[in-house]
Amino acid sequence: MAVRNQFSREKRQKELNKKKKKEEKLKRKAEKKNPTDTETDSEQNQQELQE
Repeated sequence: MAVRNQFSREKRQKELNKKKKKEEKLKRKAEKKNPTDTETDSEQNQQELQE
């Protein structure tokens, strides 16, 4: 039974890694599609806060 439990755990880990990788890929694609300069945004927010 230990082998089966280990296999189930490994399979679950593999599925989670796949899902995480897929989400990261979709996130990168979305960022590429709508490029935003986060440094510029953060600088603008800081300037607004100082005013």
